[in-house]
Amino acid sequence: MTLRLYYHPLSNFCQKALVALYESGVDFTPEFIDLGNEDDRARLGAVWPMVKFPVLVDEARGETVPEATVIIEYLNDRHPAPAPLIPADKEAARAVRLMDRFFDLHVNQHLFSVVSDRLKPEERKDPAGVEEAKAKLAQTYGFIDGQMADREWAAGGSFSMADCAAAPTLYYADRIVPFGERRNLAAYFERLMKRPSFARVFEEAAPYRHMFPAE
Repeated sequence: MTLRLYYHPLSNFCQKALVALYESGVDFTPEFIDLGNEDDRARLGAVWPMVKFPVLVDEARGETVPEATVIIEYLNDRHPAPAPLIPADKEAARAVRLMDRFFDLHVNQHLFSVVSDRLKPEERKDPAGVEEAKAKLAQTYGFIDGQMADREWAAGGSFSMADCAAAPTLYYADRIVPFGERRNLAAYFERLMKRPSFARVFEEAAPYRHMFPAE
């Protein structure tokens, strides 16, 4: 086995990379990493000094590829899915990258603000900051709902890297701020949940979901 993925099943960025791997159908060895375990941290640090996952190691090529988006770019070049996750057409590829960045940098940013506050001790909590993040998260929902009015997938008619980013992030975001009456967004998320690649990732994360600070 020449591909190794260093990851944790609960991490949305790791799930993003896993969805792409399952879409590609390529064989790989999962390397479970518990960042609370010093031996695991050392193992991850040996391949990526930033000690952050996911990291893909291609042993045959001697390549170490960190960051979920870059991993998907790498897979698209070296181990493409039957339907490419990043289109060859430059305009279509730019639309995919835009939505990929939107989910990672906007939806996830506000989601993380709320989740990280829940993990802080009481004296360091920021209720005003949490409410602001929730309001901004709701704002992103409005944008996605409008985009999905005439689309099947995030960047158009084909499942892409943008959907790999959307699936885990939207699952966690809905736990923080429910989608409510945004029907296009809700219908899109239902399609994501039924996608075999994400359904598999979702099932694999089940033993760890109790660790997510929903409240």
